[in-house]
Amino acid sequence: MTAPAPVLPGDLEAGLRRLRLGAMRRLAPELLVTAKTQRWSPEEFLHTLIEAEITSRDASNALGRLKAAAFPVTKTLDEFDVTASTVKAATFDYLANLEWIAARENLCLVGPPETGKSHLLVALGHAAVDAGARVRYFTAADLVEALYRGLADNSVGRVIESILKTDLIMIDEIGFAPLDDTGAQLFFRLIAGAYERRSHAIASHWPFEDWGRFIP
Repeated sequence: MTAPAPVLPGDLEAGLRRLRLGAMRRLAPELLVTAKTQRWSPEEFLHTLIEAEITSRDASNALGRLKAAAFPVTKTLDEFDVTASTVKAATFDYLANLEWIAARENLCLVGPPETGKSHLLVALGHAAVDAGARVRYFTAADLVEALYRGLADNSVGRVIESILKTDLIMIDEIGFAPLDDTGAQLFFRLIAGAYERRSHAIASHWPFEDWGRFIP
């Protein structure tokens, strides 16, 4: 029968709690036993505790970024069939390395329905989140609706600034529904605010020459 791990002294428990070192607080009692049994040096014990805290925080931050991104589904780049796509392999490799996000470059995926645009868009978003980037995903309709709500309660500036805090703004299904003049102005206000500050990744099944049909 394994003996239960010792309880940390109250002052250590309180100190770790106050410093918000949750992983250290959870693991320290058990690691103290292991350290004594295996005769770890103080440096080994401290290193193990710090690595555990870093790993825990990284995982927590990644979950937070994933939740904030609000992807509709989970897609990965490994699942994307480059051979069946018109996206050139060299282009796909460049997109997958995510350097374009740090460079504040923009991506526009245009093509007929069922050609993998949304898959690639969401998969790139997931890869960016995994790499530590802050991402927000919207359909064009949901984005304009959020901006309209902000306009109604006079908070549209705050809504836009909140979106602009991310590293990558993803807008899918552009052109599925036409915009009225106000919607187009709000949409432009966001795009203009992000210009050379944040990366956009957008997808539409309409070719560029037809965008006047849904953006006044």
